[in-house]
Amino acid sequence: MTVLCLIETDAGGAADASLRALAVARGLAASAGESLAAAWFGPVAAVPAADLAAAGVSSAWAIESAELSGYAPLAWARALAGLSSGDPGSAGPVSAVVAAATDHGNEVLAHLAAISDLPMAANCVSASLTAPGEFALVRQRWAGSLLEDAVLEAPMALLTVAADAVPAELVASGAGERGPGNVRVEHYEPELADGDVLVRAAESADRKSGVSLASARVVVGGGRGVGGPDGFAVLEELAGLLGGVVGVSRVVTSEGWRPHRQQVGQTGTKITPELYLACGISGAIQHMAGCQGAKTIVAINTDAGAPIVSKADYAVIGDLHEVLPALIDAIKTRSAS
Repeated sequence: MTVLCLIETDAGGAADASLRALAVARGLAASAGESLAAAWFGPVAAVPAADLAAAGVSSAWAIESAELSGYAPLAWARALAGLSSGDPGSAGPVSAVVAAATDHGNEVLAHLAAISDLPMAANCVSASLTAPGEFALVRQRWAGSLLEDAVLEAPMALLTVAADAVPAELVASGAGERGPGNVRVEHYEPELADGDVLVRAAESADRKSGVSLASARVVVGGGRGVGGPDGFAVLEELAGLLGGVVGVSRVVTSEGWRPHRQQVGQTGTKITPELYLACGISGAIQHMAGCQGAKTIVAINTDAGAPIVSKADYAVIGDLHEVLPALIDAIKTRSAS
């Protein structure tokens, strides 16, 4: 039997969120005495064998078809259904399919659950096999504010893994002596049904090459205090200098200043960066639910009584339009010296 993990791409390699999902999949495989395999949508030559080997993967499947270009959620799910069917040419009997709890991972596994008529558990933190067809799960509820112990009964488990389920430093632990040359990479061409590629999305090159909000080590957040769409230019510049990404509060997306994919919070993305720099954000409870996993929170706000100031590790009481340019100048000066 095999535990199969879907690997998403980020800047041409395996996405950090997928590597964390692999760590949970590895624990599940170990509890069942099974092997760990990876599924990758793309050519064999592009499979990141070194990353997968470091995460404990023994075999990888490159899923490629002339009909698969861009992101097609139903087609991806159909391919995973075929790969996990146990039929000749597939990955063999599969006990679980695991993916990161990203927009893609959750959507693809939801389609796979519908195709396979199986239950799906989202935002898992850990999983283990306790008996044939029985899985003990711990998963996040209410945007990670509580953990739920659950039992999933299914012939094949379908799980997505919360972005902060595994610390970054533990992602590659437990791979033992396995090296890149020990990952067996095979090609798989799925049989797609009519209509599987009717819904297909093509992502722009700049978005695909960037660091994802869920896995970024630095996030520069902006709220109503930024003032409008043009005010985010300075946040973008600072994020670029720090090697991070921009995140926003819900009011920013509601006003149409920035896209929803950048929203941090209970109804957006949950982040776990090393540093969260919150600029002009009041810190409503829904927003704090999405950033409470940050190791260090620095708030920049004109209101000393803002809720986020009391929850931040450090606070700068001042106008972000004055503080951020000064911070950018200081970083550039230090980098030049």
